[in-house]
Amino acid sequence: MKKQVFAAGMAAILFASCGGKTPKADLQNSVDTLSYAFGVAQSNGLREYAIQRLGIDSTMLDEFFKGIVDGASAGDNKKKKAYLAGISIGQQVSNQMMPGMNNELFMGDSTKTVNIEDFLAGFIGSASGKKTIISVDSAQQVVNVMMQRVKDEYMSEKFGQWKQENEQYLAKLSKKEGIQKLSEGVYYEVIEAGKGDIPSAENTVKVNYEGRMINDSIFDSSYQRGEAATFPCNRVIPGWTEALTHMPVGSKWKVYISADKGYGSRSAGDIQPYSTLVFTIELLEIVKEEQK
Repeated sequence: MKKQVFAAGMAAILFASCGGKTPKADLQNSVDTLSYAFGVAQSNGLREYAIQRLGIDSTMLDEFFKGIVDGASAGDNKKKKAYLAGISIGQQVSNQMMPGMNNELFMGDSTKTVNIEDFLAGFIGSASGKKTIISVDSAQQVVNVMMQRVKDEYMSEKFGQWKQENEQYLAKLSKKEGIQKLSEGVYYEVIEAGKGDIPSAENTVKVNYEGRMINDSIFDSSYQRGEAATFPCNRVIPGWTEALTHMPVGSKWKVYISADKGYGSRSAGDIQPYSTLVFTIELLEIVKEEQK
């Protein structure tokens, strides 16, 4: 009985609204007062949450509160409950799914976006049980293939000129006298020839190095930090692994690494996608097990 009275008190507050604005309280008994106090207590931080976490415009808070009233007063109205639940999912699509996909594909470029109409056509079409152009069983495979294609197209469009400059740089370099080739995309020239052991991919080495872009800007340097770096040969970019596993200890080489053997279409700190990397590498020692 008490539960029914309490619900009636809450309903009286919720429905006593005025033009979609803040509901008006009508505290005529102890249950009404308790209901009102309970509402005040539960509201702690709601305004801040709406603005800061949900992204609600502070000038649209009346609409936000109206939505709360509509949702809380839906009761057993199946049609309203279904609609409001759909609104909730739609907001997740808009505020979470779409930004996530756009960031993955277009690196946060606000001028590029997934097509929301086509997304919803597939999303709702499949969820409603209708026959879709792409089957559920093959959809993820298509996503994997097309995501990489769209990303590559975007990256080529955005960094196409830079990619071409780096490829031309490496092609020209490969023909210079004194430049030796380790594999396709990895070249080197000897600054100092070492006479020590050559590490395997499983070895840990200690090196000094400096990394530059083809425009000669430095993006990383152990020399600048004043401390040599230690790491396993097989835990670095492929171009580094190839160089290290051909260098005798004591060697100092200048190594040129194509994007394919570096970071490819990814960015890494100050390194742009499709960058040819120019490293000066000084192999100091192979770190023994007891030194690790």
